[in-house]
Amino acid sequence: MSFAYRDGVLCAEQLPLDEIARRFGTPCYVYSRSAIEAAYGDFARALEGRRAMICYSVKANSNLAVLALLARLGAGFDIVSGGELARVLAAGGDPRKTLFSGVGKTVSELQLALEKSIFCINVESEAELERVDAVARHLGRRAPIAFRVNPDIDAKTHPYISTGLRETKFGVAHADAERLYKHAASMPNVELLGIGCHIGSQLTDTAPFVAAVERMVALADRLAAAGIRLQHIDAGGGIGIRQKDEAPRPIGEFLGGALAALGGRAHTLIVDPGRSMVGNAGLLLTRVEYVKPGAARSFLVVDAAMNDLIRPALYDAWHEVRPVRAAGDDTTQAAVYDVVGPVCESGDFLARDRRLAAGPGDLLAVMSAGAYGMTMSSNYNTRPRAAEVMVAGADARLVRRRESVEALYGLEEVPQW
Repeated sequence: MSFAYRDGVLCAEQLPLDEIARRFGTPCYVYSRSAIEAAYGDFARALEGRRAMICYSVKANSNLAVLALLARLGAGFDIVSGGELARVLAAGGDPRKTLFSGVGKTVSELQLALEKSIFCINVESEAELERVDAVARHLGRRAPIAFRVNPDIDAKTHPYISTGLRETKFGVAHADAERLYKHAASMPNVELLGIGCHIGSQLTDTAPFVAAVERMVALADRLAAAGIRLQHIDAGGGIGIRQKDEAPRPIGEFLGGALAALGGRAHTLIVDPGRSMVGNAGLLLTRVEYVKPGAARSFLVVDAAMNDLIRPALYDAWHEVRPVRAAGDDTTQAAVYDVVGPVCESGDFLARDRRLAAGPGDLLAVMSAGAYGMTMSSNYNTRPRAAEVMVAGADARLVRRRESVEALYGLEEVPQW
């Protein structure tokens, strides 16, 4: 296991977390290289021998060390901004294996994408199609595109991360797709490559995922009958991980169902995993500052906060909290606590109602924090963002320095009126 107790101390691979805290301070994100490699291997094995692309979803964890590791393993990338494209390039990723998704691509972002010869732009509206065509015409290029089609399938997940229903902002309506493909086929500066969808995140059941692929395959068949032959079908991502008591189906079942939907068709299958690649490969290491007993609730006040990990406050997400030094058989000092940070918000919590034995100075590990942790962090309350560390065996490397307070206001100026 990437994170396990050794002689009563929680370790990242072979390195005790208290040693990481001593070297790099807290709060600190800690990633396991072997866990990321193993997750990528699960996808690669499931797709072995088939025409397929694994395009890691950069928004889940965009640290350059993570991106560089995945690029070396052979991954492509799914991006949603020009900034994420810049990260992919800086990490040595291949733009020719990069998809550009998202509903609000600017002219400058589209120009950059075309100038860097990315693999495909996932178009999400008719207005965006017109903009892509105009930018490509200005550059004297043909823009490789696919439409992200909203299949109106309920992913049965949290409403904030359910993206495949018709009331969400994502994708083009399924009912409009054929018309838009025929319109795009008439544009000289557009090259139609594929079709895609993404129905949501933290999917634990294969049925909605496979149903969405089946709808895309049926639509691709109708387009082929009309003379529009596509090269790839993008099944999206969103495959869930175990955080509490979830029982997500294995990666092979998700991808096996998608491949079965493709049947003998020659389309390349593309998948865009994010959380399933890095979620359980990371944790947030934090130190207890105060124990605050109360009549209604008792609190462990730690040095990490909602600005470091907003998922509990935003989604009511559940993250396991483990003491770095196990209590052993003596749990007489354990009590039920809310684990909270110093941010001035009642919603500033990392966990609620957890039975823990901990005191001031003790270290806690907030698990399953490798995805949508650092990428969604902020500087609220002028709090510098955490350091990031990657571990390989017994070796730990700082992959992002902790911010300084001075850097937070370094771009600001006091006007001399």
